[in-house]
Amino acid sequence: MRRTATTALSVSTALLTVTVLTACGDGGGNGDDAEGGGGGKVTLVAHDSFLVSDEVLAAFTEQTGYTVEVLRGGDAGIVVNQAVLSKDNPQGDVLFGVDNTLLSRALDAGIFAPHEAAGLADVPEEIRPGDGEHRVTPVDTGDICVNYDRAWFAERDLAPPATFDDLADPAYADLLVVENAATSSPGLGFLLGTVAAYGEDGWRDYWERLADNGVEVVDGWEQAYNERFSGAGGGDRPLVVSYASSPPAGVYYGGDDRPEEAPTGVVTATCFRQIEYAGLLAGAANPEGGRALIDFLLSRAFQEDMPLQMFVNPVLPDAELPDVFTRYAEPVEEPLTLAPDTIAANRDAWVEDWTSLVVR
Repeated sequence: MRRTATTALSVSTALLTVTVLTACGDGGGNGDDAEGGGGGKVTLVAHDSFLVSDEVLAAFTEQTGYTVEVLRGGDAGIVVNQAVLSKDNPQGDVLFGVDNTLLSRALDAGIFAPHEAAGLADVPEEIRPGDGEHRVTPVDTGDICVNYDRAWFAERDLAPPATFDDLADPAYADLLVVENAATSSPGLGFLLGTVAAYGEDGWRDYWERLADNGVEVVDGWEQAYNERFSGAGGGDRPLVVSYASSPPAGVYYGGDDRPEEAPTGVVTATCFRQIEYAGLLAGAANPEGGRALIDFLLSRAFQEDMPLQMFVNPVLPDAELPDVFTRYAEPVEEPLTLAPDTIAANRDAWVEDWTSLVVR
């Protein structure tokens, strides 16, 4: 009998939903007195996982005179969809968090204005977008991978999965939770990883096998990791789509003890490389402040703050990484990738096919 994958979200409505943004920061006008540079407010639109130290934002304000308001609007997929729907009346000056899985959607919709960021020359060329128009700036990289709860598997004397194929094995039935590929960038990245691994002719069959094996689909990363994953809370799923850098996060927030290994592990054979970008929103109320903020995102201060805030890798090669990050993060030697033009040409059709296979 075929198992039905579960979901907490209807894809057809999710793509049309405009999530109400929640704000942190001061509540002044959006850069009314800042057009010439210095002073006023600059508004950053971001996904829910965006974090930055107060002292780093204070340093930006001290250097430029701009204060930063952060508007968080859900998972990256929802934030990008929302920015496309509101492009004639942007809700901020800069958008952070559009990644290589969603980039063509944002660029095709024309939501960004060009800006060649100061410090871009220090970013490795293979990470920079290849269009030459500088509509977005790379800020961080990460690897989307299946994570596992070490204690759960040890208690049952069951080896954790090591490959994509293992995840579809009956030994791991009803253990995996993934994010919705239509609304979540980790969910989409994991889907693209299966396309890269199995090819155009094989990935659909693979997802049918996962659905038969009881994969669970939820809205986004926060719900999957913090609510459904046994390694992070009270969930009953010991396998979750997250990041190769999630293990140091578990150690960092787990108290002062530094164990021999992190409580969560990574199935490195499932990792798909993600690059996150920031872009100046076309029609921004404070474009000068927006340009200054994008430049700051490539500064050493911000780049070295990110690892223990968002648990991602800086794009500046000489940015110093904290010990807990380097000690417990899982190295991924050969992450799965897909060419940007391949993603652009096929993403929507792949997501539609994926939805018909696993979302009921």
